[in-house]
Amino acid sequence: MKRPFLQSTLRELHLVLKAPRLWATFAAVVLIFWVTGPYSTAERLALVPRLGFWLVLHALTWAIAIVSAVFANGIMRERVTSGFVRMMIGAAVASIPIGLVTTAIGSVTFSVAPTAAGVLTDIATGLLLSLSFCALTWMTINGDAASELDDTGTFAATPDTRGHQASIGPTTFQENTGQVPLLLRLKHANRGVPLHLTVSDHYTEVTTTAGRELILLRFADALGELGPVQGLQVHRSHWVADAHVARLVRDNGRMTIQLGDGTEVPVSRTYAAAVRQRWG
Repeated sequence: MKRPFLQSTLRELHLVLKAPRLWATFAAVVLIFWVTGPYSTAERLALVPRLGFWLVLHALTWAIAIVSAVFANGIMRERVTSGFVRMMIGAAVASIPIGLVTTAIGSVTFSVAPTAAGVLTDIATGLLLSLSFCALTWMTINGDAASELDDTGTFAATPDTRGHQASIGPTTFQENTGQVPLLLRLKHANRGVPLHLTVSDHYTEVTTTAGRELILLRFADALGELGPVQGLQVHRSHWVADAHVARLVRDNGRMTIQLGDGTEVPVSRTYAAAVRQRWG
């Protein structure tokens, strides 16, 4: 797997798992199954073993359904618009391993040899449960997590700090959109048009029209994830978007770039000729 996909998917999984209402819902479901004892578990298991049975079964099946749903959300992000639909597709795929896990736990608990008919029944039941788990997960996660999971990783041009409209084109400010893998690493609130990237220890600081954020990523890798955004590396530690350049500043042979927010970025000799040609 490519690193951007894996990291963004793990981040989304973390967002889902840290939602308190998800765990409250999980606990409520386990409690209901424990008390009611469906599938003859009330007759076949004592109170404490029955709790253990449903706790283990639900923990494994929920884990499979959630992981499958989140990975499907990442894989199909560019092909399916709705995050909820993407996750439900992943949950449907998870019905097979859920059915097999259910069969295995039932066989071990009740000392019953599995049969083909029983496995198919457990898979069908797993499909229903997996879709239900996914729907409950979607309904119980908070708004920020839902926005993150429903996001497609695209950006639209938005007003920059000078009141103009930022652009991904080299000369004019115009409305445009594009796929920028780097944005998937940022918090949803900071996903705007990339304006400035700079090195900060082992991190890359990303400034966009929406905010600023430090991410654990090599500078070279960050540059490779800018997609169609037009700009130029001007120093071994700085990249600047065309839309964020206000003017070149020359002082005794030393060249800097004044950005739209007033920040001055140094230009190294290696990139000086390219900078003059592009913005001089």
